[in-house]
Amino acid sequence: MAFTATEQFKAVILAIDTVNAEDPRKITVDGSAQPYETVYANRMTETLERMYPDASELLRIAARAQHIRRWQIPRDTYPKGREGYQKWRLSMRQLHADLVGGIMEENGYCAEDIASVGSYLRKEKLKRVADSQALENVVDVVFLAFYWNDFVTKFSEYDDDKLVDIVGKTLRKMSSHGHAAALALDLPPETTRIVLAAVEREKDFLAKMAERENSQT
Repeated sequence: MAFTATEQFKAVILAIDTVNAEDPRKITVDGSAQPYETVYANRMTETLERMYPDASELLRIAARAQHIRRWQIPRDTYPKGREGYQKWRLSMRQLHADLVGGIMEENGYCAEDIASVGSYLRKEKLKRVADSQALENVVDVVFLAFYWNDFVTKFSEYDDDKLVDIVGKTLRKMSSHGHAAALALDLPPETTRIVLAAVEREKDFLAKMAERENSQT
């Protein structure tokens, strides 16, 4: 069944896009320089449409707002290392939830719907709430499809074992539906090699995950 966008929904998406259009960072796509988070938000929506054509209205809002105003809290405002990174990520997730929550409230969404979207953006209840898990799947597929090469370039000191470990941890956060979408991507040979190595390393865990998912259907 095709999704029918309400005026309320359209207003929220427009408000999210207006915020992201303020991003001072630019990325060139098809020869045109665009705000970085505008491009990211569009990629999230497009990937969501492919992976979950029947996505709920709240999931669509969460996907569009996944990185809303992400430039507001730079990574270097937190200490280096894993602990600093985790604190930064928690702050970013709360920022995204607060910003889109305010937008939704201004456009008449109820407290329950606002809380649900905030929960998805904070990565709560993965594996337990379908829309929360779906958002994680889309995030990870977008990362592999569009941002993995930049990540590898930025962290050029990482060897294959480290990269395989990172992809393996990502696979553990995804569901079987996400795995299928990731493996269907047309990735560069070097990226495909790392992904397949991660799948091989995590094969026992992934098999048990798929078994649990099948037992719940």
